[in-house]
Amino acid sequence: MTFLEVRDLRVHFPTDDGLVKSVDGLTYSVERGQTLGIVGESGSGKSVSSLSVMGLHKKGTARITGEVLLDGEDLVGASEERVRSLRGKRMAMIFQDPLSAMHPYYTVGTQIIEAYRIHNKATLAVARKHAIEMLDRVGIPNPKSRVDDYPHQFSGGMRQRAMIAMALSCDPELLIADEPTTALDVTVQAQILDLIRDLQQEFNSAVIIITHDLGVVAELADDIMVMYAGRAVEYGTASEIFDSPQHPYTWGLLRSMPRLDRERTARLVPIKGTPPSLINVPEGCPFNPRCAYVELTGGLSTTERPAFRDIGGRHVACHLSGEDRSRLWSANV
Repeated sequence: MTFLEVRDLRVHFPTDDGLVKSVDGLTYSVERGQTLGIVGESGSGKSVSSLSVMGLHKKGTARITGEVLLDGEDLVGASEERVRSLRGKRMAMIFQDPLSAMHPYYTVGTQIIEAYRIHNKATLAVARKHAIEMLDRVGIPNPKSRVDDYPHQFSGGMRQRAMIAMALSCDPELLIADEPTTALDVTVQAQILDLIRDLQQEFNSAVIIITHDLGVVAELADDIMVMYAGRAVEYGTASEIFDSPQHPYTWGLLRSMPRLDRERTARLVPIKGTPPSLINVPEGCPFNPRCAYVELTGGLSTTERPAFRDIGGRHVACHLSGEDRSRLWSANV
């Protein structure tokens, strides 16, 4: 059953330089017990879209339109009080940088206790016991003593675990993890991903993983959405995206990372150019200035925005024909 459904979400920020179209027509859904991986370069709109779901944009700074349906309830039109009552209880977020997301003045335990007591009628003693249990559940050693430590006294991996403990303290039905393994060494990364997977299975939560690391989504995601310039350019199951990607941008992402599942004799190929300004998004396909196959579209790439088409249960926004996409990907593997 679909738990989160986002329909035509647009998040625009007025600035002195112009209108920043951070998210420009995004549609996706996540079911209970399923994981959606959202991938793309920095500035593609991944985090902005999820902050919109959580209702964390400051009032008056963003123009938000579209629908964000949480178990059928639209959050875009809901009051701040209503969204705040859902945040933490029914949906929670693991932020990219736990050192800045956690308050430096309060102990880790105090912050977990506060998050728990907001949504549960519990005494301080009961909430403290729950905080210790959560720290133990996420693998922090000596939780009875560490509960009284401050965020700066934790290592990067331990802070991330504490952030997960805080996010999961009220057993949320939707968990959004924004770059949960950034700046962590590979062994700690694996532990964090295992932890998210185990906790999802325990609570049957819907999970969204935001990352630029395709290795992370290969490990966790059931479905993958590839974002570029505030829009989705491809959406499909993880096996479809990795085995037969349909968009040149997805090809570029895959070619620029090492693969252990196949022999590679050539060097990794970076995507040429840089992501576009979200104030002046190119006409036509936003990826056209960096795409090596523009000449195969008969000029459509530079003049017409490609529709996000359903091609056999998956979606892609590309002017290339299906035959061209299959031929070109086969030549690039």
